[in-house]
Amino acid sequence: MTRQPLTDRFGRPIRDLRISVTDRCNFRCSYCMPKEVFGDDYAFLPKSELLSFEEIHRLTKLFAEAGVKKIRLTGGEPLMRRGLPELVERILSVPGIEDIGLTTNGLLLGAHARPLHDAGLRRLNISLDALDPDISGELNGRGVDPARILKQIDLARDIGFEIKVNMVVKKGVNDSEILPMAAHFKERGITLRFIEFMDVGNDNGWSFKDVVTKKEIYGRLAGAYDLEPVGRDYYGEVAKRYRYRDNGAQVGFITSVSESFCSTCTRARLSSDGKLITCLFAEGGFDLRELVRGGASDDELADAIRGVWESRADRYSDERTEQTAKNRKKIGMSYIGG
Repeated sequence: MTRQPLTDRFGRPIRDLRISVTDRCNFRCSYCMPKEVFGDDYAFLPKSELLSFEEIHRLTKLFAEAGVKKIRLTGGEPLMRRGLPELVERILSVPGIEDIGLTTNGLLLGAHARPLHDAGLRRLNISLDALDPDISGELNGRGVDPARILKQIDLARDIGFEIKVNMVVKKGVNDSEILPMAAHFKERGITLRFIEFMDVGNDNGWSFKDVVTKKEIYGRLAGAYDLEPVGRDYYGEVAKRYRYRDNGAQVGFITSVSESFCSTCTRARLSSDGKLITCLFAEGGFDLRELVRGGASDDELADAIRGVWESRADRYSDERTEQTAKNRKKIGMSYIGG
């Protein structure tokens, strides 16, 4: 059945679906899963509560009929979920899905990059917050040397992946790494994206004073390089992009704090246990897994998805204050994958 593309209460279409395949992660990044909260005895979801690949495939088809064209696999750390190449193949078989990417910390890529590429995955976003081993090790909470991640980035690029590197910038912690990171990835022609430190969840001790804004980061880059803006590729594109004039490599900025992009947000999120979540800063989600496992038909599931999206009025980043950031009980980033 062909269904009409969905729009929400502000006329925003649904175009992107981020699918979390696990809530587990092998890192304990301070801005996402601080080890003080997510200790070694932390109770993650049992396998039985995770959506199966069959369930994800079925829901992906319904989301595609509703207008979704792009899928991103997230976690936790998605490479901790076994059998991902099979899921990639299933998703790419869905009519209407034009693009699939995966966000990872990169540590496990060595064993998974080739099978994922063979399955059809072509785009990777790899998280790396510093080149300095001490800073990086402290931020990832496991003491993992960035050289190990850089090796995996080179491996993935040699296989043929398009790679973007994501750097969350926190004032007084790793902002000294802005220019070293820029130089490293500019030289290699890899896009580096600077992400403003966000108040996702309630565990990372967020404050406005810890945010290094796009304006500040751009100012540092412009002092060292000649940059020119790059236009948007599509409606709802989140990153504000610039190009180095001398070699064409790009940098991007994710500006959720200083320059909100709520007005063109086309993203839905599906948690690893089947909750449909309409905003990164949401307080809760709609349980699709309960419907799926309760025997709901495709039409009933489609109606549920339509009802959630057409009721959507999220614009948290437009409304954020220090007080709302502190008092609103938000879902953790590790649960919905950023």
